[in-house]
Amino acid sequence: MKTREDIKGIICAMVTPMHADESVDLKGVRRQTRRQIEAGVHGVFCLGTNGEGYILSHKEKLEVAQAMIDENAGRLPVYVGTGCVSTRETAELSREAERLGADVLSVVCPYFAAASQDELYAHFAEVAESVSIPVLLYNIPMRTGVNLAVDTVKCLAQIPNIAGIKDSSGNFDQILQYIEKTPGDFIVLSGNDSLALWTLQAGGKGAICGIANLFPKRMVSIYERFLLGDFEGAKQASDSIRAIRDCFKLGNPNSIVKLALNLLGQDVGPCRRPFWTDSEAVREKLKAVLDSCYKGAE
Repeated sequence: MKTREDIKGIICAMVTPMHADESVDLKGVRRQTRRQIEAGVHGVFCLGTNGEGYILSHKEKLEVAQAMIDENAGRLPVYVGTGCVSTRETAELSREAERLGADVLSVVCPYFAAASQDELYAHFAEVAESVSIPVLLYNIPMRTGVNLAVDTVKCLAQIPNIAGIKDSSGNFDQILQYIEKTPGDFIVLSGNDSLALWTLQAGGKGAICGIANLFPKRMVSIYERFLLGDFEGAKQASDSIRAIRDCFKLGNPNSIVKLALNLLGQDVGPCRRPFWTDSEAVREKLKAVLDSCYKGAE
């Protein structure tokens, strides 16, 4: 099992490959896991937002996690998204992921029904107490409808195996406060690719990136150049992903990443409906961006 100190760098928030009939492609999971490892990422992550964890069955989640863990074979930390709506199901899935060999759990805020900050604290505390491996809080308010307040995170950071937070709010001031108001060993990761470098500069430990599905080496270079003191090189790599991120306005970001992967020759299939954008107009616009900015790039 990896330690808290291993939670750092560029972690790919991997898509879940699917067949044309929307069934999970476990061979594809293994293939994409190998591709990320070979590209030099610092961790692999399944069942997050890009991994469509929100729409997979309990059984499918376990199958995807097992395929990634087996293919990884202990080489990198494996992060598994185990957040569900109920505390009971989240704790159950978290225990099962730990038994399968997950190194770190990512637990998104409960969604759909509004939760108070006290309820969020109780939820995360109970889940953390149900397992012995590190837990990352996952804050993505535009998808869950609730934001993890800084004071709540400050309190949760006192629980020994709550190791850190992935923040996908896009609110950089909040990231700064998470860093400033939690203990020095509490890990703050950006869930927004464009804020990866700035989070590192502020004292964060890295990022969990969807764009790493497309260009893992480029995303890794942001982190590695930063560590070498090459801020300008890191910024150049960070700026280079802007064009593809701008394409997210063309549809659901998950479907844009999968469509781009398919256009790059990586057969990952569709997103599970209804969350799938595959119009010819979108395909042509995306292809033009890939051809002009990213031809041959990883």
